Amino acid sequence: MWSCVGYNETAGGTNLALCQDLGLVLSIFSLFYLFVCFPVGLCYNALLVVVNLSNKVSMTMPDVYFVNMAIAGLVLNLVAPVELLGPDFTRWPVWRYDDEVYITLLILFNISSLVIMYSTTLLSLDYYIERALPRTYMSSVYNTKHVCGFIWGGAVLTSFSSLLFYVCNHVSTKIIECSEMQNKGAADAIMMFIGYVVPAVAVLYAFALILRIRKEATPLDQDSGRLDPSIHRLLLACVCVQFVLWTPYYTTLLMLTVTDVPGKWYRSRQVTAYMFLRGVSQLLAFSSSFAMPLMYRQMNKNFSHKLQRLLKRLNCGEQPCPHERSAVQQVIT
Repeated sequence: MWSCVGYNETAGGTNLALCQDLGLVLSIFSLFYLFVCFPVGLCYNALLVVVNLSNKVSMTMPDVYFVNMAIAGLVLNLVAPVELLGPDFTRWPVWRYDDEVYITLLILFNISSLVIMYSTTLLSLDYYIERALPRTYMSSVYNTKHVCGFIWGGAVLTSFSSLLFYVCNHVSTKIIECSEMQNKGAADAIMMFIGYVVPAVAVLYAFALILRIRKEATPLDQDSGRLDPSIHRLLLACVCVQFVLWTPYYTTLLMLTVTDVPGKWYRSRQVTAYMFLRGVSQLLAFSSSFAMPLMYRQMNKNFSHKLQRLLKRLNCGEQPCPHERSAVQQVIT
């Protein structure tokens, strides 16, 4: 909880002023995100999901992964207002929630982060497979849909182990089963390793394979089944942006696990700076749900055509549109 009440105004006047200034800056950043990034991210994530699901036939492997990340982004959009208007991010909290709500928000945030990171990771690996073996079933839309289902299931199961540590960290020590599990650092370490280290290693490995195959020109490079070059740029940009936005958050988790900042420097300048950096890093993580759909909208040339077809279909209602009737007639003749 962001609070400057514990500082002594005479002995620690500098620390008190620093705490108030950083709290004000974090409040301004939070309000900016809520009034600008949140509505834009919510609309574009929903639009990305609706447009692609209404054109399932024309969906490609990257579209499936981006839809998966957009759904996780919608979950982050639901968590963001509750978090950012709470006591951890603003000096004027709209509400204060108990431990049960805190744990629920944390688990939803962790599940979304795992889905985003592993979707990004598998996207880079499938990108390499598509470059090396176009038209292969391994990176097909059918397989990708099943992989995305496993990603959500794996994220829930992975968050369950962290859930035990978080729950036991907030309940009474009289419960024997939880007396030896009241260690929040263990939960953060699990999320750090599974949610960041493993995907980072996999992405670096995929990038190494991609760079190696780009240097080797083969007859497959002219295959018509390959993805459009603009899609390739989109995939690489998405991987880089996601890791840039999530790295600060996992870095603060690592700092908390290794150094135990709040425990060593209670009400000092170091813990104030850490809490500020933790809040900014979480804002950057929330921003991934805002940046990804905008990047998809800007760099995917097919998205505007899919959106136009959806709008025409909505205007026509239940009756088939004129362009659809003409296409059917051409097929019949």
